[in-house]
Amino acid sequence: MKNFLFAILLPAFLFVQCSTPEQELKPRLVVMTDIGPADVEPDDNESAVRLLSYADLFEIEAICTTIGWNCDPYPAEWAEFLTRVVDAYGTDVKNLMKRSQQKDFLPLDVENGSQQIGYWPSVEYVRSRTMMGSQKAGIGVIGEGNDSPGSDFLIKLADEDDPRPIWVTSWGGSNTLAQAIWRVSQTRSPQELKRFVQKFRIYTITDQDMQWHMRMDRAYSSHKWMREEYKDDLKFIWDESAWLNQNELGKQNWEKYAALIQGKGAMGKVYPTYKWGVEGDTPSFLHILPNGLHDPDEPEQAGWGGYHTYHLSPDSTSFAWTNWQQPQKDISDSYEKYFYPDEFNDFAARMAWAENGTGNTNPVVIVNGSKGLKPLVIKAKAGDMVTLDASESYDAEGDKLSFRWWQQKEIGVPAELSSSTSSAASVTVPYIAAGKELHFICEVHDDGDFNLVSYRRIILEVEGLRHCAY
Repeated sequence: MKNFLFAILLPAFLFVQCSTPEQELKPRLVVMTDIGPADVEPDDNESAVRLLSYADLFEIEAICTTIGWNCDPYPAEWAEFLTRVVDAYGTDVKNLMKRSQQKDFLPLDVENGSQQIGYWPSVEYVRSRTMMGSQKAGIGVIGEGNDSPGSDFLIKLADEDDPRPIWVTSWGGSNTLAQAIWRVSQTRSPQELKRFVQKFRIYTITDQDMQWHMRMDRAYSSHKWMREEYKDDLKFIWDESAWLNQNELGKQNWEKYAALIQGKGAMGKVYPTYKWGVEGDTPSFLHILPNGLHDPDEPEQAGWGGYHTYHLSPDSTSFAWTNWQQPQKDISDSYEKYFYPDEFNDFAARMAWAENGTGNTNPVVIVNGSKGLKPLVIKAKAGDMVTLDASESYDAEGDKLSFRWWQQKEIGVPAELSSSTSSAASVTVPYIAAGKELHFICEVHDDGDFNLVSYRRIILEVEGLRHCAY
C-alpha cells in the first residue's frame, strides 16, 4: 500500500524527525494556481514561495497552472513563473532540509509513495508534480475536449491505494477538478463515481472559475455545479474572509515582508512586491497545515485558514462551508487577525532557514502525556473536573516556553479554565455540556527567534445525562 511505502524504505541515517511524531504522514495537497507575471498575479508567486517553504509539511501531489480572474484562457507561457519558484526551491532546499536534520533525498520512485511530516522532497519530485490544468473557465467547457494533464492526474491520484483525503486548494478556478469528476462520470458506475468524489476536499479562495468582470455570475462557474451535483460527497469550503484579511494585513505589514521575506534565499529573491494584496491564496493551504490547531475535515474548528460553518453559499442556491455571512464572518475575521502575527513569524523563520541553513524550530506540545498533531479527545462526564497538563512540552533549542489556554466557544458551551497562562489548567465540566463537546486550545510559544508557536486542540466529549425509569 502507498501509505506504508515511505516508512518501510526510509533509511534511519537518511532522515531524523526532531520535532514531530514518528511516521505521521503529511496531508495530500493539490494546488490550482493562475500564477503569472508579477505585474498581473504577484500574489500567486508569493503564495508559491510560502507553500514550498512548508514542503516538509505537505505531500504536494500536484501543482496545476490554470485559469483565474485575470486569465481566461490561461496563457501556457505563464507557467514559467511557477518554474522559477520551483527552481529557487531547488537551491534553498539544501538549507531547509537541515531544519529536519535530513541528510539526503529518497529516490524519486520512493518519494512518489507517502511522505512523513518533516521530509523535504527533492526538486525533481516537485518538478514532476507541476503540470497544466484546464486553460478555460466555466461549466460550459466541461466535457469532451477539456481534459488536461491535471484532470488526468487527479484521477490517477484518487485511484491510488491511500486512505488519506486529497485536498484541492483553488488559488484560481477548480475547473480541472470538475473535469476529472465529469470524466469519471462518463467511464465508471455511479458507485465508483461516488467513491471517487468522496476522495476529495476543496477549499476555494472566493470563486475564480470566471473572469473578474463577471465574478457575480455564479451560474457560470463549475464550482456551483460541483456544490449542487455532489453536495453529499464533496466537502466544499468557500472562503470569503481569510483571503481578504491575508491581503489587507499583508499590505499593512509590508515592511516586514520586505525585510524578512524578500531577498532571503533564492525563493526570497523571486518573492515579488504586492500589487492587489499579499498572498491572498495562502489561507487555502494554511487550512490543512498540520500544526495541531485543528482538524481540517472539521471546518468549524478555527485555524490559520479561518472559521467556516455549513450554510447557504453566496450564490443563494447551493450550500458549502462558508464564512461570508454574519455572524460567521466576524468570528472568522477575529480569528484570522489573532493568528496572523504567529502565521507571519512562522513563515519568516522558515525563510531564515532557507537563507542560512540554521534557525529556530517550533516547540513540541505534549498534553497529558500525549504527543501529536491530531486533536486529543478526552471522555468526560458533566460535573467532572478535568486537568490539562502541558508541562512535558519542550523546545529542541532549549528555549523557554510560555503557555496560553483558551476555549473555542463557538463549539459546545462556555466553561471556565482555572488558568490561562500556566503549564497546566483544569476545567469543571458544566452540567449543561451533557451530550456536547468542549474544545480547548493549548498554545505554546518559545522565546527564541520569532517566538514560534505550536498548538494542541483538546476535545472533551461529555456524556449525555442518563434518564431514570420510574
